Parts: sequence; C-alpha cells; structure tokens
Amino acid sequence: MTPPKWVLRLWSKIAPRRMLIVVESDTPPDLLPTRNLYLAREDEEDWAIALNCPCGCGDRLELLLVPEAKPRWTVISPDGAPPSLHPSVWGQSGCGAHFWIRDGRVHWCKD
Repeated sequence: MTPPKWVLRLWSKIAPRRMLIVVESDTPPDLLPTRNLYLAREDEEDWAIALNCPCGCGDRLELLLVPEAKPRWTVISPDGAPPSLHPSVWGQSGCGAHFWIRDGRVHWCKD
C-alpha cells in the first residue's frame, strides 16, 4: 500500500536529499538498498541510472543514459552535488508515478 499523495509531497520536502552513487559496471546493482540513485558507469561511459520508486510501491526504475536509447535521460551532479534528472520519470506500468528529481529532491507532477 502506498502512502497518500500529501504524505509523499511532504516527505519529499523534508527528507534528506538523494545522492548519486557511481558503480563501475555496465548495469546497476541488483539490490538497491537506499533511496539514492545508482549510476552504472564503465570505462568513463554512463550507461544507466537505477532507483527505487519514491512512492514506496517497491518498483525498481532503470533509466538509460546512452545516446542511442529512446527514451534517454540525462543526469547532472556537478562535483558530487545532489543529482538532477531530465526529463521527468513516468512509470508506464505498476504505480504510474510521475516525478522530477531536482537537486536530490523528488518533485511530483500534478495529477
């Protein structure tokens, strides 16, 4: 059971910012134990971002970063700062969560 939307929005504002964890591999780790974003990087090439759905449903989200992928995301985290993702993340299956990650915080899209 996922929490009510007002709880998710409040928690997004007061919870610690998400951080970017870089893993040297062409795929993200199988187990994502925290609320952070995992960046799979191999030979200085970024492959994918993995995270647990912030709504609490338990879904694992993997977003491709390689230029030939469609759709493709971009992650920005200058000098270890909390990450931002572009474009928004919209789960097309499961809970259907729709959100942005800006400076390590989840910003929910309006219903």
